[in-house]
Amino acid sequence: MINREHGGQSASPGTEGRVLQQPTGKGPGEQRSRGHRAPRHRFSKVPEVTAFFWIIKILTTGMGETASDWMAHTIGPLASVPLGFVVFVVAMAIQLRSKRYTPWKYWLAVVMVSVFGTMIADAIHVGLGVPYVVSTVVLAIVLAAVLYYWHASQGTLSVHSINTKQRELYYWATVITTFALGTAAGDMTAVTFHWGYLGSAVVFAIAFAIPMMLGRIGVNHVAMFWTAYIITRPLGASIADWMGMPATRGGLGWGTGTVTVLWSLMIVVCVIVLGRSHKDVDPSDLPRAQRPTTQAANGHWSVRDQRRPARQADVSASKRRFQ
Repeated sequence: MINREHGGQSASPGTEGRVLQQPTGKGPGEQRSRGHRAPRHRFSKVPEVTAFFWIIKILTTGMGETASDWMAHTIGPLASVPLGFVVFVVAMAIQLRSKRYTPWKYWLAVVMVSVFGTMIADAIHVGLGVPYVVSTVVLAIVLAAVLYYWHASQGTLSVHSINTKQRELYYWATVITTFALGTAAGDMTAVTFHWGYLGSAVVFAIAFAIPMMLGRIGVNHVAMFWTAYIITRPLGASIADWMGMPATRGGLGWGTGTVTVLWSLMIVVCVIVLGRSHKDVDPSDLPRAQRPTTQAANGHWSVRDQRRPARQADVSASKRRFQ
């Protein structure tokens, strides 16, 4: 079989179920596995991709959309854009300085990427007069370039390998670009194509479900993850716009401020739950005092074993089918 994660090299016969201990030259501690994506590296700076991940991701996209619109109409773009940029820089600095994944730090950064990414896309259209179709195509090209250079530099696009500063910078550059692209794409379908916000939400929901299902049946997990990740932006933004926009524009008329507050509260609740339950953290990434102690008691490998056995890596991978 071919391991797409690391340059398409074939595993030798008789290696089924074993982790190949072959260095890739792409960073310390890398491993390749046969038959599934590369194992998660210790102390990754991103969360486990669970249902909570997708729920919060969609919430942040919608909240960022309405928050940007509310700020622009309340205090004006000349004040809201610099303010959004400052808070974005602070949130990213907090995340980048962190030693390991921490829920509130990571999701604060995602929220501010969402808000500032929306501002970027709106500035391209409103400030520069660039049509949504053009900005969508240009941002798609920019995203493709970021992914190309990331893979060329690191040999992988897996979110399970974000354990070096360079990879984390590539990761956040990709995230920022996906948010700007998703904003432009959502406005393109709702406004330029006249699908409306609800119609766009339905289309993007179906589009989101396709890579999710394909990833679960074994189609390239990395490609399916990033496809689904990109689509969450216009999906969440379309739903939030539908709730916040007035009825004259095809919305429910709740107001962008109200929607921003409601979605922000849901994000806070979800992040608190994750911070207490550690459902989005691999046991090996937890501080030693918080790690499970025995496999028999909780289904995880013992903290006394500093190297996860290959068999257990396969079991863990099967539990996290699509991340």
